[in-house]
Amino acid sequence: MPLRYLLQRLSTLLLVLLGVSIVAFSIQPLIPGSPARIRLGVQATDAQVATLERQMGLDRPLPVQYVDWVSGIVLRGDFGESLITNTSVTSEVIRRVPATLGLAFAALLVGLAIALPLGIVSALKPGGKRDLSASVVSQIGVSIPDFWMGILLILLFAETLGWLPATGFEPLSAGLWPALSHLILPAVTAGLISGSIMTRFVRSALLEVLGQDYVRTARAKGIQERRVITKHVMRNAAISIVTIIGLQMATLLSSVVVVEIIFSWPGLGSMALNSTLQRDYPVLQASVLMAAVAFTVINLITDLSYVLLDPSVEIA
Repeated sequence: MPLRYLLQRLSTLLLVLLGVSIVAFSIQPLIPGSPARIRLGVQATDAQVATLERQMGLDRPLPVQYVDWVSGIVLRGDFGESLITNTSVTSEVIRRVPATLGLAFAALLVGLAIALPLGIVSALKPGGKRDLSASVVSQIGVSIPDFWMGILLILLFAETLGWLPATGFEPLSAGLWPALSHLILPAVTAGLISGSIMTRFVRSALLEVLGQDYVRTARAKGIQERRVITKHVMRNAAISIVTIIGLQMATLLSSVVVVEIIFSWPGLGSMALNSTLQRDYPVLQASVLMAAVAFTVINLITDLSYVLLDPSVEIA
């Protein structure tokens, strides 16, 4: 892999993050209300609110605040302090990132467990009963909102059957089963929708490869169908499938906020929502920036994986 290509992609990533940081910081004046008012309460006078805003540094020009914020992140890895709780935003982000990453990765595994079998089955016999069944299942998964899916799963597996906890989070340090039992329902909720989306892309990618001349030639030579699928079809469709997997992983990292709220999952999504409601600008800005970092890094990894899957891909 040429070093020039890697450096070019990293420089592009940095420019994207710079743009996202500007957008994230620009959210501050657009959100109505004042964190000082929320912190002091509705009975506080305007003079008290103005004094607290000066102590928070909110009276300074926005460009000055932005430069201080970015320099703190770049030089010290410091996102600042919460305007509401006075706690370190960096420590809160570090605490919540593993929860969001774990949920997104588990949801992706659930989605792949759905998409790969359904996509392969429907592509091998397009227009047949299996293809129709897979299309119906994927359409249902796409149509049901994630909050409604989560509520249905809670009612069935937590309230009715009592197999799994309805909400909450347990780290791996608490034990494997406590951690998994709390992870299953939110992961399945997000994974069902993700799997339904990926099913269509897997089917489309496989159908495109199945129509190629080399696949027909392999079948004409009498090669076993299983070998044709594994060696020729799946291998050549891998780039398209990896692309949708990377996009879905990036999407899950930035869109599981509803699932996190339903299941009281302490991730970046719920942190972003709470900070918006409380006008806690540093926490909200850190949430947006971390989501952008995750999205761009996953896209970079996806691009680099193309070379490993197909060395003939030009990356100059």
